[in-house]
Amino acid sequence: MLEFVKGINSILWGYVLIFLLCGTGVYYTFLLKGVQVRRFKDGFKRVFGNITLKGEKAGKEGMSSFQALATAIAAQVGTGNLAGAATAIASGGPGAIFWMWLSAFFGMSTLFSEAVLAQVFKDKVEDEVTGGPAYYIKKGLGSNVLAYFFSISIILALGFMGNMVQSNSIGAAFYNSFGIKPIYVGIILAIIAGFIFIGGIKRIASVTEKVVPIMAVFYIVGGLIVILLNIDSLIPAFKMIFLGAFNPKAATGGIIGATVKEAVRYGVARGLFSNEAGMGSTPHAHAVAKVNHPVEQGVVGIISVFIDTFVILTLTALVILTTGSIETKATGIKLTQEAFIRGMGPLGGTFVAIALLFFAFSTIIGWYFFGEANVKFLFGKKGLMPYRILVVIFIALGTALEVPLVWELADFFNGLMVIPNLIALLALSKVVKKYLEDYEKGSFSLKQEQTFEK
Repeated sequence: MLEFVKGINSILWGYVLIFLLCGTGVYYTFLLKGVQVRRFKDGFKRVFGNITLKGEKAGKEGMSSFQALATAIAAQVGTGNLAGAATAIASGGPGAIFWMWLSAFFGMSTLFSEAVLAQVFKDKVEDEVTGGPAYYIKKGLGSNVLAYFFSISIILALGFMGNMVQSNSIGAAFYNSFGIKPIYVGIILAIIAGFIFIGGIKRIASVTEKVVPIMAVFYIVGGLIVILLNIDSLIPAFKMIFLGAFNPKAATGGIIGATVKEAVRYGVARGLFSNEAGMGSTPHAHAVAKVNHPVEQGVVGIISVFIDTFVILTLTALVILTTGSIETKATGIKLTQEAFIRGMGPLGGTFVAIALLFFAFSTIIGWYFFGEANVKFLFGKKGLMPYRILVVIFIALGTALEVPLVWELADFFNGLMVIPNLIALLALSKVVKKYLEDYEKGSFSLKQEQTFEK
């Protein structure tokens, strides 16, 4: 079973989805005339100009734009930001980071479009605002089959299997750093997560708007300290990235025998897997933001990709390269731990374990929320309690089991849910363009309230 699923994933994630995801990003970049560049300043102002110590309370009508961004970033910034960049470098060489940047640049326009469509086609289920790809697939494309297919795939991929993977990563990190048995960590995680889930959108928004800024600052400061301690290696690190994009062997002196093809493949795949642009996950958060026009949340979506890839992932990559940890030939989280241990001494391992706790637990909250929106779509609110119980059980189980098959199945269902989402994105591109033009004219003739009428 493991080998069978691995074989399918190697085709899905090795070629098909990378081409489709990047292609969609390139298409939207040209269609919307470089919206990620033109509206970047607008998005930056909307994100960082609206941060307050006392956040607005979320409820049946949704959450604030910043809370929606925090929930989206909570899901995007996970174990992939610690292990993903390391895997890309170990498998594709430092040049993989260049291709990661390039795919993220195009991915910004894709996620902008997802956020806009999520706002345009959001709905109310038993008086609670909700939305996401299932809603714009059903209402925009008029396809119940694709909408149900997407919903089932994302509940399995993120709500159940994905959250097992995240809790497993936390359990392993704490066992390696502190010697605590993973199952004990799993039980504590399950209890805390269950408490947050029961509080619904109000508690989820309250937690993410506090946890995400704290974890981002914590990791950024730690990473910058390591880079500053190795500042002489910063320019050589960037040279390795740009040279390695087109000549991987020369960039590392033959330490990593990757080809350009492998640099592209691993850089693009790990980048897309981390920032989730085009995968149909983060639109669930952007759908419930309370904004005056769908494009206002679209530009916020641009910033979420920027923070995930150009800030957090890049920081991890630079820590690895400036500390010379690439010579250890380790991969994944072990390579990241080695880099921080070299930079911080024994404290480095503890730092990574704490960062992983922040990143993975926030992802659990985000992925639960995305699954919840699809449970509402399929079953209404009556399906929420069974879903919550199952997710809590899977979180605890994730720390008690070896999960190579779960990892592969999560990747598999992740891949399946991308397909109907991309079909909808391409088919509804004129809708996105129309709303952007309306916003840029300043007419606001396409009022958000109209989205509830259909």
